[in-house]
Amino acid sequence: AINAARRRVTELYGDNYLSKSPRRYQTNSKGAQEAHEAIRPAGGQMLPADSLPISGAEKALYDLIWKRTVATQMAEARLKFTTVQISVEDALFRASGRTILFPGFFRAYVEGNDDPDSALDDQDTTLPELAVDEVVDVRDLEAIGHETKPPARYTEASLVKALESEGIGRPSTYATIINTIQERGYCFKQRKELVPTFVAFAVTQLLEDHFEDLVDLRFTADMEQALDDIAEGDTGWLEYLRRFYQGQQGLETQVKEKEAQIDPRLASQVGFTDLPAEIRIGQFGPFLARGEDGDRVTAGLPDSLPPADLDAEMVEKLLTQKEEGPEIVGEDPASGKPIYLKVGPYGPYVQLGDEGEGKSKKPKRVSLLKGMKPEEVDLDLAQKLLSLPRPLGAHPESGKEVRAGVGRFGPFVVHDGTFVSIKPPDHVLEIELARALELLAAKPEKRGSSKKVLKDLGEHPDGGAVQVLDGRYGPYVNHKRTNASLPENVDPQSVTMEQAVQMLSEKKTKKKGGRRKS
Repeated sequence: AINAARRRVTELYGDNYLSKSPRRYQTNSKGAQEAHEAIRPAGGQMLPADSLPISGAEKALYDLIWKRTVATQMAEARLKFTTVQISVEDALFRASGRTILFPGFFRAYVEGNDDPDSALDDQDTTLPELAVDEVVDVRDLEAIGHETKPPARYTEASLVKALESEGIGRPSTYATIINTIQERGYCFKQRKELVPTFVAFAVTQLLEDHFEDLVDLRFTADMEQALDDIAEGDTGWLEYLRRFYQGQQGLETQVKEKEAQIDPRLASQVGFTDLPAEIRIGQFGPFLARGEDGDRVTAGLPDSLPPADLDAEMVEKLLTQKEEGPEIVGEDPASGKPIYLKVGPYGPYVQLGDEGEGKSKKPKRVSLLKGMKPEEVDLDLAQKLLSLPRPLGAHPESGKEVRAGVGRFGPFVVHDGTFVSIKPPDHVLEIELARALELLAAKPEKRGSSKKVLKDLGEHPDGGAVQVLDGRYGPYVNHKRTNASLPENVDPQSVTMEQAVQMLSEKKTKKKGGRRKS
């Protein structure tokens, strides 16, 4: 592959574009699997995309791979950078320019352009000729605002990349690591981001305060290397485990030494010092606490609340609500019961009536929809939320009810056990029957779940439709919950009601016989 790439460079651009010696690249990652070749153009000719009978996305992908492969064996580009600084009273303006003196491997990246030289020239950023201490005229001045952003939260992909760079984990364990931190409640997924929880802050704080060695990145990377050595037979597993648990700085030794030093009250507190209340981790999750003894007020925090979103205003609101009781939105005209706006473990919600009302049943509760703010909830909106799941009407084919509601995975419409998600611009509180029918009709059937009707035979003597259906394993007759396969030599269209009733009766007899005990 290297020789093919070098030949292609010489043929297309000449010897001066070729690197002095063949380049070979090797990853620095200990966990990388290098038993396979890099992704590259196949064969020994290394033909450019325009020379092959391909088009569209296939051509674009091949072109990208070809350019990167060929560029690895090309000479370095030579560039000239120019910087100009202009002083105006106490302000300093800076401009930078770049000129390509020799394109080198840049030449491969403009392959396929109608005019490669012009494409390279377009990459230049030239500055006008200026002299030291020259006075320049201001023709235009534009102020461009710029705000810094906090580092982005990890996604699964960026977390794996970070683990790999630190030598932690291996390709076979990355998925387990990501699943574990979510299952233990250390983070949750919000869109594609992994959001740390209050529990994660408390656990990290405890480990860093008392078991600093165990959460040191170097310790974990060294442990990974030791496990690799065990897998390769260079180290004995029993010897390593004995040292890990019972050594001078082993896990068992450290736990015995430091367990007595851990104050459970301090360990359960999250160290956010800029808030007007303590954040603690309790048996039922994170909560706010303020005051002492008889004056102490506590309020639960929603599990779905990112710690970064908790501010002083929200703290005051949650504690005030707990002291004064839930906010009453209004009275439900139909039942006369009060409608409350509350905050629970899963976020804000509306509640109809009080706890224990009416035969000790739990009052109806409905979570606020995504994007809704508690301060926007009035009586009308609360009533609409409490109406969910709301009936939209009867399905014209089955006569069964079509409803709109909100579930674990968001808003939906449902008919006869078939659920379809409601996505913007449709809204669960506004969608009508006609649109719901469109969504239901557009839902693709699951593979293997379709039951194509080959023939309707009519009403069974005991009631209920009898049909010949085409199933996964061939045609069969169906009546309610009883199915009987058709013999291979029987044409589904030739089956009569009498034959179907006989086959179904025999199938029922076999079922009953199979249940008898000897």
